[in-house]
Amino acid sequence: MYFTPQTVIIKKLVLNENISLDASKKTLNIAYGIDKNFIFGCGISIASILLNNKQTNFTFHVFTDFFDKKNREEFTKLSHQYNAQIIIYIVNCDELKSLPSTKNWSYATYFRFIIADYFYELKDKILYLDADIICNGNVDELVELELDNYLAAVVTEGESPWWTKRAQALRDDRISAGYFNAGFLLINVAQWGKEDISRQAMTMLDNDEVKNRISFLDQDILNMLFVDKVLFLSKKYNNQYSINYELNKNKDTTHFITDNAIFIHYIGPTKPWHEWADYPNSHCFQIAKSHSPWANSPLEKARSSTQLRYCAKHYAHKGNIFPSLISYAKYFTKKLLAR
Repeated sequence: MYFTPQTVIIKKLVLNENISLDASKKTLNIAYGIDKNFIFGCGISIASILLNNKQTNFTFHVFTDFFDKKNREEFTKLSHQYNAQIIIYIVNCDELKSLPSTKNWSYATYFRFIIADYFYELKDKILYLDADIICNGNVDELVELELDNYLAAVVTEGESPWWTKRAQALRDDRISAGYFNAGFLLINVAQWGKEDISRQAMTMLDNDEVKNRISFLDQDILNMLFVDKVLFLSKKYNNQYSINYELNKNKDTTHFITDNAIFIHYIGPTKPWHEWADYPNSHCFQIAKSHSPWANSPLEKARSSTQLRYCAKHYAHKGNIFPSLISYAKYFTKKLLAR
């Protein structure tokens, strides 16, 4: 299976066509690939970058299969608020939905391939970010960074023992030198296109033997294809933190987000835009939200059974017993009805 951006992108929306960018500033192109569940998070992610980097011009490229009138109004307001270009690409995901997915990794994870291919011969590099990443600093180094012949600049996930486990699972010892998280990718678009990465990835995802090896879908595939071809950056560019760490009473979570973190990546099923995720380590999200068109918007309530379960746990952890019991009741009801 292989699809080109031209066959799956069905509409392009430029939200602020009359924008006048400051010619004296350098520009960084940033892309997101999201489904409906991550639109709110994506908006705040963009706001956080703009709030912390007024010295730079940005063009944001959002690839999604859902974008309604309300979304368009809010993102347009954001574009005008910070004088930034935001372009929405509506994607037909019928083919993507046939690829492997899990309850935590939807078909939207494969938007990375569409994004990289779309900008081939249009841009030198583009920064891909997951929508659960919040900016807390200056990105000038990324604007200036030369990628040379590297396929991408990346940030490792975990430490050496985890890299070794992934190397063994993926059957490539070289991965033990560094396994990266694909939520942050500063992509060398030209090199990606020259090496036909998307076609190679889709071929691998269609191979049963390869599918039996992978656990993290396209992230594993990219680690296999990119081995020895990436530039590793400081973890400050992908400081991974799960809000569910807060549930471990024996774990001090205050140091999990470092003082020099540029991008905070809220991994795991609980996101900072969930109403039960109000912790000090979510404050960067809260600050960005307060400086965006969503300043007065409520945080999202639990909908899925997984969300209801974690919602209940977090409320109990905080001593909010009644909301916890209500969430548990909704959780067990949803599980029973699903049988």
